[in-house]
Amino acid sequence: MNDRAPAPGGLALVQALVNTLNLESGADSLNTPEGLARFGVAPGEAEDACELRESLRAVCLGHAGHPAHREVTPLDELLARATLRVTVDADGFGARLVPAGEGTSPASLAARIAAAIAESLIEGTWPRLKACEDPTCHWAYYDRSPAARGRWCSMSVCGARAKMRRYRAK
Repeated sequence: MNDRAPAPGGLALVQALVNTLNLESGADSLNTPEGLARFGVAPGEAEDACELRESLRAVCLGHAGHPAHREVTPLDELLARATLRVTVDADGFGARLVPAGEGTSPASLAARIAAAIAESLIEGTWPRLKACEDPTCHWAYYDRSPAARGRWCSMSVCGARAKMRRYRAK
């Protein structure tokens, strides 16, 4: 769907998680052992990973100025599971949040997501991670446009469809 480059830094993890579900085809890689392993989630915890994904999608839709696709658990409630610690560079001038431990659990995934969001907030990139306006898509993309007003994951697919719908409506 998306013909754009991946999001920078830790946002690539957030983008990848949101894009595990293809709304158009219904294919969900979190329904496979391989897809869950990619995010360090045990097979019995797929439901929690899906809940985090949909909450992230709702936030990405909000970044693009679109309403949530459905009612979801607020992201801050899901990230409350995250156990993070601060690491400080040897010179004492740099610090960052990192997951406090390793593991295959929704809390571990939430910690990695929370660390990525914290990093992107510092860099000012978090609001540029958006979800496509097309209700059959909602694919996450990183908006690199100068004015940060991107609306679709792909101008050649979703953007073209929207323009064609508007044209036909006239």
